[in-house]
Amino acid sequence: MRHFFPLTVLGFALITNAAGAAKPHVISFGKAMAIKWCVGPNEAECLNLKVRTLYVDGRVRESTLGASHEITERLFAVRRAFRVNDALPGDTAAAPEWVWQRGGWLLVDRMTGRVSSLALPEFDPYYSLASWYRDYAAYCGVSDDGKKLFAIVFQVGRRKPVLKKPLGEAEGDDAPDSECPAPVWERRPVRVTFEPDEDQKTTYSIRGHAADLVSDDDVEEEKASQ
Repeated sequence: MRHFFPLTVLGFALITNAAGAAKPHVISFGKAMAIKWCVGPNEAECLNLKVRTLYVDGRVRESTLGASHEITERLFAVRRAFRVNDALPGDTAAAPEWVWQRGGWLLVDRMTGRVSSLALPEFDPYYSLASWYRDYAAYCGVSDDGKKLFAIVFQVGRRKPVLKKPLGEAEGDDAPDSECPAPVWERRPVRVTFEPDEDQKTTYSIRGHAADLVSDDDVEEEKASQ
């Protein structure tokens, strides 16, 4: 009997450690599937897109578009796609009429298996194109009323954008991705360039949680020093 207590404690400790051990999560994508995304005021033009199912531990979590962006060994971002019911209240069809839409960006944690939405400020799923570098997403944002355009750099893990500068009036074109091309990143020093049109080009230097406008004089000085 005198050996019972230590063995009991040891057995309980082993069970506790086993229960508390983190179970690895398996994150995977399914085979690409072709879909139609109809755009314009009358949705008369349908574009060909490819979506992939995101699985966590073999269970379907989301549908995604395009390539994922590796942020760290643990985190990656990927764009979401989803279907909405297009049936009107008076339609008599028994089954919903599903149509595909582009969504925002998702953040996936390989360690916890968590999939969460990234709240990118002023990101418009129809007009905005995000360009990723490290844990930064750069894109042209559109105001809620659709009239103003912004240069935005968002850092994962922060609530406020690192950069938010007005770029003028939004054109309101019917074509998707028409407000601004994807911004272009540079490294060492870390910079990002927004060019919503041929006559407007601005470059910002990104330093941690701050951003500074890069002037033409700064660029010339760097070229001269090289």
